[in-house]
Amino acid sequence: MAGEWPQVILHADMDAFYAAVEQLDDASLRGRPVIVGHDSDRGVVLTASYEARVSGVGSAMPMVRARRRCPDAIIVAPRFERYQQLSATIMRVFTDFSPRVEPLSLDEAFLDITGTRELLGEPRELALDLKRAVREATRGLTVSVGVSATKFVAKVASAYHKPDGLTIVPPGEAQAWLALQPISRLWGVGPKTAKRLHALGIVLIRDLDSVDPTRLESALGRAAPQLLSLAKGLDPRSVRDDRKAITIGSERTFARDIADKTEIANELHHAADEVARRLRHKHCAAHGVRIKLKTHDFRVVTRQGRLPLATDLGAELHQAALRLLESLDEPGPFRLAGLTAYEIGDRRRSGQQALSFAVDDKTQRLETALDRLRDRFGADSIRRGSTGAVRGIGGGVNLDFIDDEPD
Repeated sequence: MAGEWPQVILHADMDAFYAAVEQLDDASLRGRPVIVGHDSDRGVVLTASYEARVSGVGSAMPMVRARRRCPDAIIVAPRFERYQQLSATIMRVFTDFSPRVEPLSLDEAFLDITGTRELLGEPRELALDLKRAVREATRGLTVSVGVSATKFVAKVASAYHKPDGLTIVPPGEAQAWLALQPISRLWGVGPKTAKRLHALGIVLIRDLDSVDPTRLESALGRAAPQLLSLAKGLDPRSVRDDRKAITIGSERTFARDIADKTEIANELHHAADEVARRLRHKHCAAHGVRIKLKTHDFRVVTRQGRLPLATDLGAELHQAALRLLESLDEPGPFRLAGLTAYEIGDRRRSGQQALSFAVDDKTQRLETALDRLRDRFGADSIRRGSTGAVRGIGGGVNLDFIDDEPD
């Protein structure tokens, strides 16, 4: 079998992760429709249990619509610290099976098991062992696994038999297997692109072969060659085990629209402190800051800029955010504000342990002391007086790993 597999890539994706964690920790929720999100008319669904999904509830759906579709659903506020705790456990399990693990988010990762299969077994045996190990380490959570010779096919396969699925697509069968999948499975085909392709009669991936290349290029533009390669199961990308978070951000949807720039600045201060805390935990520093505002009519406005020196301090991130906020001529009101750190580097590896920050050592010591308090008592246990009361319906979706694949 070794000759049939030039490499063996596994994609592991936890099943309805946030909702499954809530059902794991609260036995009364098991077998019942659970929606994780903030129970507000302005809230959105972060994830839904499979019992809720049968009613048509899905991620990113407005909570108002989700409640209409599934009136019996139990809505649970997210607990990101708990999800991060279990995510760390799951990632440790993955590294027991391969040293080459590329996390995509809290609940999914690629593993290159080409080099470990001689020790741990053939792909099916190894995948079943991994599924058992995750279930045991988490005391009951399930993971769906896809196995193939490329990252793209492995990821599509992991979603083929959910929940608790296992799908193996040998490299010689990849193109024929992909041909029968919906066109929306291709990376880069979102709802708008899918609509254009459907208008050309392309419903399944195999339908790409029946369309004139000129019409296809007109509909897809520069993405056409890449999509055609993926449709054939071709994907040269390797599993990147040295991957850092591409960005680290925090955003908040307000309980009411806010127009006052002072209030927006306070919210950005809270976001800056949270982002800086996560940077320090990763021993990282950011070279750039981006702010994001969403208006009452759902228009998104962003501004970004590079810093003179990389930083991991909330005070510096906040000052940069204030400068960006001042450059906005959008009057609002706003329903959401967020801050993101980008161009992130490892301070230890780049020799930036003693960066010459614009603020003094007192600020460094203060923020480090706040880290210890938040680690012990929770992320929202303490906040600066200047940031005021929490107005949001929650802290937003904060992911340390951002998937930079062409989804």
